[in-house]
Parts: sequence; C-alpha cells; structure tokens
Amino acid sequence: MRIVVVGDVMLDVDLSGDATRLSPDAPVPVVDVSGVKRRAGGAGLVARMLAQDGWPVTLVTVLGDDDAGRQLESHLTGVRLVSGPSGYASPVKTRVRAGSHPVVRFDQGCGEVPIPDASPAMLRAVEMAGAIVVADYGRGLAANPQLRDLLARLAGTIPIIWDPHPAGPDPVPGVAVVTPNLAEASKAAQALAGERRQAPVPGGPRRDVHGLEGHSPDSRPEDPAVRAGRILLEHWQSRAVLVTKGEHGAVLLRAGGNSPDPVPAPRVEAGDPCGAGDRLAASLAVHLLAGRDLGEAARLAVHDAADFLANGGVSALPDPGSRPDADAASEAGSDAPIAAPLRPPTPVGGKRRISEPLLLARVMRDNGGKVVATGGCFDLLHAGHVRSLAAARELGDCLIVCLNSDDSVRRLKGPDRPIIGQQDRAELLLAMECVDAVMIFDEDTPEAALERLRPDIWVKGGDYKGARLPEADLVEKWGGRCLTVPYHPARSTTGLAHALAKVS
Repeated sequence: MRIVVVGDVMLDVDLSGDATRLSPDAPVPVVDVSGVKRRAGGAGLVARMLAQDGWPVTLVTVLGDDDAGRQLESHLTGVRLVSGPSGYASPVKTRVRAGSHPVVRFDQGCGEVPIPDASPAMLRAVEMAGAIVVADYGRGLAANPQLRDLLARLAGTIPIIWDPHPAGPDPVPGVAVVTPNLAEASKAAQALAGERRQAPVPGGPRRDVHGLEGHSPDSRPEDPAVRAGRILLEHWQSRAVLVTKGEHGAVLLRAGGNSPDPVPAPRVEAGDPCGAGDRLAASLAVHLLAGRDLGEAARLAVHDAADFLANGGVSALPDPGSRPDADAASEAGSDAPIAAPLRPPTPVGGKRRISEPLLLARVMRDNGGKVVATGGCFDLLHAGHVRSLAAARELGDCLIVCLNSDDSVRRLKGPDRPIIGQQDRAELLLAMECVDAVMIFDEDTPEAALERLRPDIWVKGGDYKGARLPEADLVEKWGGRCLTVPYHPARSTTGLAHALAKVS
C-alpha cells in the first residue's frame, strides 16, 4: 500500500518580511527579512505532504553531495528516502516575500544537467509501489531509460499520476492520469499542433491537423483546456489527462471518452498558488489507491488543493524537523540516505495512521482485520455519542463513521441544521480515540456509502433494538452483519439544540 514518489527535488528557501520603503539606490522595495524557512521542494514536497497526512511513502530521487543536499535529507523526516548521486549541485530556489506577496525569486544550480542514473535500489523501491506519483521538475530523472521502462510496465497494474514539466520528457504510455496546468498544456499542445500542421496530404495541399483554431465542429467556442487536453491525450497515450485551471477548477479528458468532464473548484482567497499542483497530484494518488474512480478522485483532489491554499499553502506547512532517524533501515544500503520511515498500518491496536476511509477498509481486510461502520449526523457531540461510538469500536479492528453532509442534514433536520459544519464535525469525530476514519456522504441514507465501504459490521444505536435495521438487506449481501449498541435516551442532539436556543 506504499505510495512512491519519483522525481526531482530541490531546496526551497522562503525569505519573508515587510516592505515599507524603496531602496535609495534604485526604485525597488526593501524587504526587512524577519523569517527564513527552508523545505524540500519538487518531488520532495509531494512526499512530505503524503507523509504528514500519515501515508507510508517512499521518495525515489537523486541528490547532490553538498550542503543543500544534506539540508534536503534533514527536511524529509517521515519519508523513506531512496536516492542516488546526482553528480551536480543541488538546485536551490529562494523566494522573497513582502507580506503575502512574492517579490522576486533566485535560482541556483537549476541549469540543464545530464540524465542521472537510476540505481538498482531506486528501481526496487519503485517496484514495491501500490501507487506512483511522477513529479517531474525538468532535472532529467523522469527521462532515465531504465526507470521509464519500469514505469511503462507498471502502468497497466497500478495507478500512476504523472505531473509533467515543460523541460521534461513525455509521460510513458498508459499512465492513469497526467496533470498539466493550463499554461503547460497549451504550450505543449501548440508545439504538437505546429508539427502536425505541416503534415503533407497525398494528392493535395498541406492541411492543419489537430490545430488549436478555437472552435469545436459545431462552431461554438471550445474551452482552451479541452482543446489542448484532446491533443495531449492522443499524443501521450495516457488513460486520462486532467488539465488544471487554477481558481476555475480543472477539466478531465479520458481515452475513449465522449465528452470532457468539468471539475469545479471551490472559491478560496489565496495569494500564493505555490504547491497546489503538488497537493493535487498527492491527493489523486491517495484517492485512486483507495479504489475511487478517476472522476471522483479528480473532484476530491481539486477540493484538496483548494483547501491547501485556503489554509495557507506552503507557507503554513509545519517544519518536519531536522534529525533523520539513525536507526532506520535503508532499502538501498548504507549509501542511500533515509529519514524516519512510517511503518505500514497494523490490523489491530492503536489509532490508525490511515484516515482515508476506503483505503483503511481495504488495508484492514487485506490484513485479516474486521471493519466496523456506523453513521449519523453527529451535529452536537454528547456523552451518548461517545459511549455508542466506543462500544461500536469494541466490535472490530477499526471504526469508520459515515457522516451526513451539511446538505443531507439540512434535508433531514430542517433549514436550521446543521449547527456545526461537516468538516468541523468530521474533525471532532476524528479527535476521538475510538474513531479511525470519517466518510462524508451527500445522500439522505448511508446505503451508497456502505456499498463502497462494505463493512463487516454495521452498527446502530439501541433504539432500533427488536427491529430489523433498514440497511440489513444491503449489508448481508456481502456477508456483513448488523448490530446495535446501547442507546442513551436522556442525551440527544435535538434536546441540546432546543436548550441552547432557549439560552440564547
């Protein structure tokens, strides 16, 4: 179940401060630096995001033998690092920010370099992947022939997400999805259209082949992302292309699909979009590994990227620490640096590191564990909820709560509910030791969520005692059971809500 990130890493340095005056030497702002923050960028940022979310993740890359390379190792705590030597200086990108606004960026060691070698340890680590993110930042690793051959062989068996770079190679054929942004997609498609425009037609003049004229066959203007995506989908021979469009979301095009699928993005206020593409690629890997279809994975990943920016983006990422785990065993031997690895989840005991519900259920079943699920609105958590959830958790090896979304609660309880939004309700539930994951659903009943989770046990409160549960027929289809746990009638969300209304 390990996610492997393959690609180029760089050291990102942020210098932040205030700019309240101009320099006397030139009409440029003077930034009084008050903070310096260093982090792993590129493929390192993707791996760090996954590790901080609790996923077992391996980063396969090359590093320079210099101070920047050693700093990169220290900033990859929580990531299993399998690397080879780059033979060149580690790239460093330094951004200067005045408040929340970027002022200038300095790049060091970011010039073109030869394609690096892929060591046997690097190739072995890729072979162990459950899902792969190729984070190409134009430094040559994605062009390594051995690595590309291996990725092409794996493309038919595991999800591979390819985040391309204008200076990098084409993705290998057959990957699950390629994720260019609109500028990258348009530039690549325009170059291909220019090549094809000169294609000779036997017995006739030259004609435009797959050009970017800007109109679909029915003469209506076509989304530039769709036009570019169609060309790239055919050229790259991937199973899908997801062209991201910033605040306008994304568009998903699939091989053999009849029409593109728009993926809207929630509106967020974000001054710096840095890292949004990395967050999107990381989230796609998580959702595809969990067994979601590409359309749903794309929708969730776009929302994850928007949430990432809304919560402060890269500037809000916590410092992972700087002390590698000296006791960690490396897959590559003593020559490969490694930072503290995450252990794979165990089937019993303790709070699960995996909080993604579908993946947790899959891992638990693969390890012989028993999956328990329950459901409800949980609008105001009270002692009755705590007791029922704790009792449900005792019935198996993990507890997944199916949580009614805000829209679902509104339809069921009325326009004044919920009192607490779905994300806050989910966070409160996850803070409980007995809850391992939360799955939010939009329907009025949990049947669709149950069909996807397929728990071994579905639990409801004891107020159903003596009656057959509404979900019993569905759960029994896959051999599951329905059980009840004690109900505490003196404690209810509705009663609390009425009491609060009287107080206010």
